[in-house]
Amino acid sequence: MTTMTAARSPLSPAGRPQLGLRERKKIKTREAIRAATYGLIREQGYDATTIEQIAERAEVSPSTVFRYFPTKEDIVLTDGYDPLMVEELRARPADEPLTDSLRHVMHVALDASLAEEPEVIRMRTHLGVQVPAVRSRMFESMSQTGTLLREVLGERTGLDPRSLEVRVYAMALIGGLMEASMYWAENGFQGDLRDHVNRALDVLERGLPTENR
Repeated sequence: MTTMTAARSPLSPAGRPQLGLRERKKIKTREAIRAATYGLIREQGYDATTIEQIAERAEVSPSTVFRYFPTKEDIVLTDGYDPLMVEELRARPADEPLTDSLRHVMHVALDASLAEEPEVIRMRTHLGVQVPAVRSRMFESMSQTGTLLREVLGERTGLDPRSLEVRVYAMALIGGLMEASMYWAENGFQGDLRDHVNRALDVLERGLPTENR
């Protein structure tokens, strides 16, 4: 098999394409809505925060908020890392073991997200544990992420991305990452999230350990 040279990481600023003015405005509006939401949640809690309050603080209309985010839960959960992780995985050498590629991609994504918005990551996972509506939407969004991952797994392995095997593998991976995040939040954010993700990937790669560790 011919070895492919890994491209510059799409998750790094240097690897991101230059955006036009319209796209930059959209990103600015999206980030203003997210910042307003997290600020209000910090001040008064999730349930007390309304779309109208979010719109007022972000200086947009409620209809604009809904145009960018269908629900309040989506504001909390949506980020730009899913498609970027897919691009990063596509950029890995074709003969690299799949589990090594996935571990690399997850580390890069975690490093980027924790460097850019560590407080947001903690709040998001905390809300996933504490707020049923957020947790429910989190499970729904897993299927969307899984669909993206299935496509690139199909490309990588030559298997049909719609096959049961690929679907199970993709969702096992996404579910494992989510459980690592929830475990981190449920235990007071002790330890490094990267270590918890590594443990989740170890289980997928090697199976359950034979005794508690």
